[in-house]
Amino acid sequence: MLHVQGVIAHGISSGGRGSDDGDAADWWRNARQHPPFQGARHEDARSSSAGGVARATNGDPVPLSALAGPRIAYRGAVTESVLLALAIGVLVGVAAAVLLVVAWRVVRLSREMGTAAERATYSTLHLASQAATHVRGGLDTGDPQRAVRPLRQLLDCRVLALADDHGILAIDAGPADQRLADQLRATAERLAAEVRAGDRPQVFRGIDPTGRGTQATDAVAAPIIAGDRTAGAIVAFSPTVRPGLVRATGEVAEWLAAQLELAELDASRAALAEAEVKALRSQISPHFIYNALTAIASTITTNPPRARDLVLEFADFTRYSFRRQGDFTTLADELRSVDSYLQLERARFGERLTLTLQVAPEVLSTVIPFLSVQPLVENAVRHGLEPKPDGGRITIRASDAGAFALIEVEDDGVGIDPERLRGILAGRPSADHVGVRNVDARLRQLYGDEHGLVVETNLDAGTLVRMRVPKSQPQNTTAPLSRN
Repeated sequence: MLHVQGVIAHGISSGGRGSDDGDAADWWRNARQHPPFQGARHEDARSSSAGGVARATNGDPVPLSALAGPRIAYRGAVTESVLLALAIGVLVGVAAAVLLVVAWRVVRLSREMGTAAERATYSTLHLASQAATHVRGGLDTGDPQRAVRPLRQLLDCRVLALADDHGILAIDAGPADQRLADQLRATAERLAAEVRAGDRPQVFRGIDPTGRGTQATDAVAAPIIAGDRTAGAIVAFSPTVRPGLVRATGEVAEWLAAQLELAELDASRAALAEAEVKALRSQISPHFIYNALTAIASTITTNPPRARDLVLEFADFTRYSFRRQGDFTTLADELRSVDSYLQLERARFGERLTLTLQVAPEVLSTVIPFLSVQPLVENAVRHGLEPKPDGGRITIRASDAGAFALIEVEDDGVGIDPERLRGILAGRPSADHVGVRNVDARLRQLYGDEHGLVVETNLDAGTLVRMRVPKSQPQNTTAPLSRN
């Protein structure tokens, strides 16, 4: 208001016409109605308070509409600054969010991977597991070349060679050292032969395979001692062999020796399993053979076609039982042998022996250990039904149990004393139930203790024997059964 009053007073006094009150009043009303009036009022209030009225350079009063111009420009500048500040704030916020997400992922990854010690442990065990797959069967039957690569990474050396009694089995190097590995092959064979004569790692300095002094390297060789014999050696080449590499190479050699001992143990188990199968074959009772031939002879004159059928059944049974190839068979082939056996026993028992067979077709191709069902059926006949004056029934079931085939042999014979059966399965010497004990031991050895026989029995209550085998056994193959 100070500015407006000054302008009015000046307009009256400058013209010297105090009588122009009407013009001044009109000007005042127009000024009040002009939109920038309120904004201009504050700017010129500051100039009025400084002791003067806003004027043009020629001394004339400045219209209030002209005073509003700077205010409009000032407002635009403020708006652009605010928008720029907001944009910068948004960018900073987005960058902070991205950093938080990255940090969260890093923390999550570190938690998943564990500490540095945990990652080192995992890496060591993973490489050892990769190598073990290819030496588990022994140095001569496995894949040494694929075993050496993870072992070289484990030792962190330039070149690693693996040798047995006859020479270098495999040698591995990084991509940049392939030529060096070829040059070091003869040297590695010489060092391996030298260290096999001792019982501890040896260090060799200044090895120059080229003879020009351009690729001199050190080496550490360690013997692989399995049991009481030296099976081979490993030779690690590095620019400088330090005590840590010497100790690590010795540990790897001992680990390889342990793998070879396990391979020998597996071979012993396989030989034992074969011996047990031979024992089962030898347990085929001479008494049964005598009875079968007697039954055949008794039908030759009275029923020649029946005698012929029994001879063929006897031939099939003996051919299957004494075959020399394969430790495994299919359930279908095993049941054919069981049927031949029961046909011969039925010729002796007559109506006293009844057979019930309940087999799901989808399990007929299941691979099972050779002679694993027939001994159970023979045990049911000899120790369950034969002592029973009226004979009885044998029921064979084979059903699909998901990933397993469930096979059961049940009889309603005289049963077995549970305590006596427990001792038989535990391996106590006994002339009876040898087949049951043998089948139980083989199942446990092949598939684990949880796959041993399950026997439910009591005196005068019959016997139920249950076995469970995996339906998928790609590692176990069956030998073709010849029927010529």
